[in-house]
Amino acid sequence: MQANPFLEDYRQAAFLTRHSHLLMTSYQHWTGKSLLSDNRLADTEDAVQALMNEPFAIASHQAGDDPMFNYANHQALALFKMLSEDMLGLPSRYSAEPMLREARAEFLYQVSVHGFIANYSGVRIAKDGSRFLIEQATVWNVVDVALPKQVLGQAVIIKAWHAI
Repeated sequence: MQANPFLEDYRQAAFLTRHSHLLMTSYQHWTGKSLLSDNRLADTEDAVQALMNEPFAIASHQAGDDPMFNYANHQALALFKMLSEDMLGLPSRYSAEPMLREARAEFLYQVSVHGFIANYSGVRIAKDGSRFLIEQATVWNVVDVALPKQVLGQAVIIKAWHAI
């Protein structure tokens, strides 16, 4: 049976609307700051597109033993040199080199305990194998603010980076 592309698009649009809202409200919850450069867009229909087009890289993965990326805005896709088909569903541990994955896992555990960590920096790897240093990153737990103890995943906003 062939999939209904209209239904798939509807589900994708519904996911993006809900997930964008979760990213914005949980970031506000933990940091007290707006995730969007133009906070006036936060509660509008344009919020999904605004988040997707932010000049900073924003990505998230779902909760679990081996979390997989479930969101990446355009800048995150460009930074990791991936198409959305490449990044979404990819275990997020692959964003770090194998020798750095244990340190990354410990860092993510600390985020889960404290809710967020600001001014993070670390080495990451793009699809083509190039390495880059992320700086001024904030990593936070993605939650429904009505149930902040139920962590749905974790997200990152990367404000600065450079090739190494």
